[in-house]
Parts: sequence; C-alpha cells; structure tokens
Amino acid sequence: MTELTSESPSLTLSLMTGRYVVAQLPPFSALPTWAASGTLWAVMGAPDEVSIVTAEDSVPSPLPEGLKLEGGWAAIRLHGPFPFHLTGILAAVLNPLKAAGVGIFALSTFDTDYVLVKAEQVAQARTALQEAGHIFRD
Repeated sequence: MTELTSESPSLTLSLMTGRYVVAQLPPFSALPTWAASGTLWAVMGAPDEVSIVTAEDSVPSPLPEGLKLEGGWAAIRLHGPFPFHLTGILAAVLNPLKAAGVGIFALSTFDTDYVLVKAEQVAQARTALQEAGHIFRD
C-alpha cells in the first residue's frame, strides 16, 4: 500500500465472511446477549433507538418482540489503524460506492472502519472500489 494521505487514500480492504443484520430495538432496551457475539458486532444507543449490527446466525428465532431488522448485509473491512487527524478515509470508500449505486451502512471502531453493503451488491462494490484504486486482500 502506498503512503496514506487524506488527499488520495489508497486503502487495503477485505470482505469478511458471513452475513450480517442491522437491527433496531426500542429506546433504552437492554442489550440482548445474542447481539454481542460473532466476529463483528456493534451496539449503539441513541435517544430514539438501540441499533445492533451482528451476524445473521446470531439472531434468535422467533424474533424478539419490538425488534426490527434488515438482513442480507456483507461487511467490508478497511484495514487500519487510521490516525484520528486523517480525513477522508470513509469518503474514499463511500464516494465510489455512491457513484456505483451501492447503498451502505458504516461502522467505526477506534482503529478502523467497516462498510456493510447488501450481499447481492458485493461484486458491484468490489469492482467500484478496485477501480477507485483500493486493494482487496483475499
């Protein structure tokens, strides 16, 4: 990978295994144990909701009352860590995806970022990102 700059970031990416869901619980809901499992998971509370990202196979059946969810997501990892002062990291990925008509759900951690795309759009996303100069690790 070349030197990473905010003007022209060329990123190393990888497609994570498995499928993910984006779910929503009512505000101030307790964290369900199934939400915090698997390789990639995130929970965020806000005044109007609790949002969860987790592996599809972690979600119980039948669905808990009050849970809304949308499944069928694939996760792309941006390989960091990225210093906090560096700008444009997500934009370097999101702009090519926008131009290709690929919808996203973005997550950030202390060290890196993840972009979820619908599983049926993975090939389209990968092509758009590679054409933008990003490299996929397989």
